[in-house]
Amino acid sequence: MGIFERLLSVWVGLAIVAGMALGNLFPGVFVAVAGLEIAHVNLIVAVLIWVMIYPMMVQIDFAAIADVGRAPRGLILTLVINWLIKPFTMAALGWLFFRVIFAPWVDPQTAGEYIAGMILLGVAPCTAMVFVWSQLTKGDPNYTLVQVSVNDVIMIFAFAPIAAFLLGISDVTVPWQTLLISVALYVVLPLAAGAWTRHRLERRGAAALSGFLARLKPWSAVGLLATVVLLFGFQAETILARPVAIGMIAVPLLIQTYGIFAIAYGMARALRLRHAIAAPACMIGTSNFFELAVAVAISLFGLNSGAALATVVGVLVEVPVMLSLVWFANRTRHWFPE
Repeated sequence: MGIFERLLSVWVGLAIVAGMALGNLFPGVFVAVAGLEIAHVNLIVAVLIWVMIYPMMVQIDFAAIADVGRAPRGLILTLVINWLIKPFTMAALGWLFFRVIFAPWVDPQTAGEYIAGMILLGVAPCTAMVFVWSQLTKGDPNYTLVQVSVNDVIMIFAFAPIAAFLLGISDVTVPWQTLLISVALYVVLPLAAGAWTRHRLERRGAAALSGFLARLKPWSAVGLLATVVLLFGFQAETILARPVAIGMIAVPLLIQTYGIFAIAYGMARALRLRHAIAAPACMIGTSNFFELAVAVAISLFGLNSGAALATVVGVLVEVPVMLSLVWFANRTRHWFPE
């Protein structure tokens, strides 16, 4: 790794500061950029995420995808974490902090909305950024694609019932437009582009493919940093206006994120998964599909609700926290068989 990649956490920290500063200096610009969205999917952020995940899509070998079925334990781990553990631990932590620990400082209605936003994050496993985390941990791109795809299929059927059960609401409508557009932008289109690119490069030899990927590598980091600047720029005024609320929401979210990763990583080690499968499996279970969570929070509780704020805090927390987990996963590679 070059110095740029080794110091990526430092650059992300600077990007957070830059986003906050620019968001407060030029709020109109960020409002205009934030308005460029379809079904709560910001098009500029989508392009940047596309830039980040495209290099990994080029690495996917469709001929090797069938091999995933010979090692199903990593896929089973992902499904157990995402659908049998994560939503319920998120709900439990939300209740503990906002009905007990923070109860003296938060009125009951707002506390309920914060819990609802956390639950919506917990029921929406990651679709896009997990490709970035997988790439940074040298994950198996074929296995990661299958894990994400299976989760997306399950989410179509399981998101609404689980969310309704945990929220105590009889009718949770899945925002199909948000879900379908996100999957198309973050999985289908970059996958098709990556497959086409790989096919063209393979005709020129292995050196052409490796050289192309080496040239693309810096762009993934640039896309990540630009995304961080935008996300924090979008919310700069909210962060400064409501720091206490954001801090309170961040505490259980941080505990949930690190806790779920610890559970998943421990299970992966017990199952003796290869690191290239274990790391992405744990990252999928730890990160969230924030566009879907934000869209549902707004539709159920309103744009200015505590639920919407909680989902936004989840977005802001995710990148720096996930980078710390990427660092940890890379440092503990020797715990797993290669």
